[in-house]
Amino acid sequence: MLFAVYNLDKPFSHGLRAVTREAHLKYVADAGKAVRIAGPLLSDDGEKMIGSLLVLEMASLEAARDWADNDPYARAGLFEISDVRPWRWSIAEGAPRQD
Repeated sequence: MLFAVYNLDKPFSHGLRAVTREAHLKYVADAGKAVRIAGPLLSDDGEKMIGSLLVLEMASLEAARDWADNDPYARAGLFEISDVRPWRWSIAEGAPRQD
């Protein structure tokens, strides 16, 4: 099952994001194909990273939340908002999915 992970950083936390970024990227890479897509959310001007958006493929909501809670960013206290929700992939590259 797929899950969307939406995280917004606490205000003025760019330094914390910077010092934990390498560990976060390794954690995401180590998850392999369980992380279907991932990337930072950006400020309105597109210049600063202000959060994260990931789509995970996990066996359960509990597994997805556990994975998100153990992300080095989350463990460091970076996020003001962190939400994990079941997600259905309905459109791919502008066309409805056939599965």
